[in-house]
Amino acid sequence: MESIIKKKILTLDELVAKVKCHKVEGNIVVQCFGVFDLIHPGMIKHLTQAKKQGDVLIVTVIKDKDVRRGPGRPVFHENLRAQNVASLEPVDYVCLVDDERPFECVQMIKPDVFAKGQAGNERYHNIHEKIFEVEREMYFGKSKIYETDGFSFSSSQIINQFLDIYPEDTKSFLKSFSKKYSFQDISNNLNSLKDMKVLVIGDGIVDEYHYCQPMGRAMKVNLVVNKYLTDEVFAGGAFAIANHVAGICGKVHLVSLLGSHDTREEFIQNNLKPNITTKFFLREDGPTVIKKRYVHEYLNQKLFEINYINDSFVHEDLESKIIEYLKAEVPKYDLVLVSDFGHGFIGNSIYKTIESLAKILTINTQTNAANSGYNLITKYHSPNFVCLDETEIRLAAQDKYGNIDDIAKNIREMIRTDCLIVTLGKKGSIGINSNNEINRTPIFSTKVIDTIGAGDAFFSFTAPCFAKGMPLDLVSFIGNAVGALAVQIVCNKKSVEKHELLEFINTIFK
Repeated sequence: MESIIKKKILTLDELVAKVKCHKVEGNIVVQCFGVFDLIHPGMIKHLTQAKKQGDVLIVTVIKDKDVRRGPGRPVFHENLRAQNVASLEPVDYVCLVDDERPFECVQMIKPDVFAKGQAGNERYHNIHEKIFEVEREMYFGKSKIYETDGFSFSSSQIINQFLDIYPEDTKSFLKSFSKKYSFQDISNNLNSLKDMKVLVIGDGIVDEYHYCQPMGRAMKVNLVVNKYLTDEVFAGGAFAIANHVAGICGKVHLVSLLGSHDTREEFIQNNLKPNITTKFFLREDGPTVIKKRYVHEYLNQKLFEINYINDSFVHEDLESKIIEYLKAEVPKYDLVLVSDFGHGFIGNSIYKTIESLAKILTINTQTNAANSGYNLITKYHSPNFVCLDETEIRLAAQDKYGNIDDIAKNIREMIRTDCLIVTLGKKGSIGINSNNEINRTPIFSTKVIDTIGAGDAFFSFTAPCFAKGMPLDLVSFIGNAVGALAVQIVCNKKSVEKHELLEFINTIFK
């Protein structure tokens, strides 16, 4: 039996070749696609009915790294999920697939029939119907879409009902929150952002992850020697923020600073979404900011980091050019997001220009190794919305141990912002409005892969939500849900997409 199961599990290339052979032989190929985390009666019924639509049933199972359905997902490792599906009698072949681009494997496999169940149908209707109109046409092509009677209940419902994914306080919060806001309310609010025109201004960063394997201590010096294995490069900082925003807002313009020594402009442009336009200013006295992190591949621990950076403020002549450009551009946009990493781009004169012309101004000041203690939100005044983490606001208040509520209230009043949200790591977040009323939202993440970029994702979603006039509790909820997805992504490898966010919210509401 074990050998039969193993023979059913193929690589994607092997599966594509098998499908071609079956089509040559005149067989009708049916494909099912999903996480397949828990095998339940609805799933078996779904696969049985799918098999009846053709001669060969293939099941593509989403890899762990791309499962973002909700907390605690997946319950079982990808190899176990593949083996479980392969052990079912109706299934002929199983393949583990990426899902960074939804349904990309369908385009590659080109089945005659694509089968989905009722739970999937409900999810596609609520979440994917508009988002995937173009993709469905491209990916499914000539495939017939067949809806089975199976999946009348989902793995997510079973997991949420019978497994203690969240503590009681979080479950109680979700129960109350889902009574106040329905899933459709949240979906409608997020969809209302699509016509917003957004200007993103800030420090762009190229993030590099160099994966290593420690080889041992050097014999003659106190040094751990590492063997290089592989590397990944990501568009981070303001580049990543623009990508996040572009997933929910239709028009995004990015203004950032590159260095003449190593611009990386081609890489950056190739890694921005199509609905982002750009204006890059070039400083002659340094490189584009590049942060190289060396990571223990097995433990996913960062060993050390090297920054290629000139973090002094730009020269007056370049600053003047930036200001003249912003004077013409800022009034054109509904919302301005300022992402200040303290790397020499946004000086006081530039900020005053933005402040005087922005319809709605939102700010995030980042604390990092290059600027710790120097890049504080208190250098700004009168923004409409501010988003910080606990370390950043405590540094601004020069208060390491004080009550965070009091600190947040004092900073909000000091900088005269309409709304301030502080992310508190495992403690969730607090939001404070202009009346000094506090809203608390718990954390929704249960799995953390990498925290780098999570704050940027939080800011990218909450700023447009605030600008649209959404209530503070809804803004904070959306931000924390985004954060739960962002910490499952390595650095800025991809942005948090709206359909993923809606999928996650739909799951935790069940």
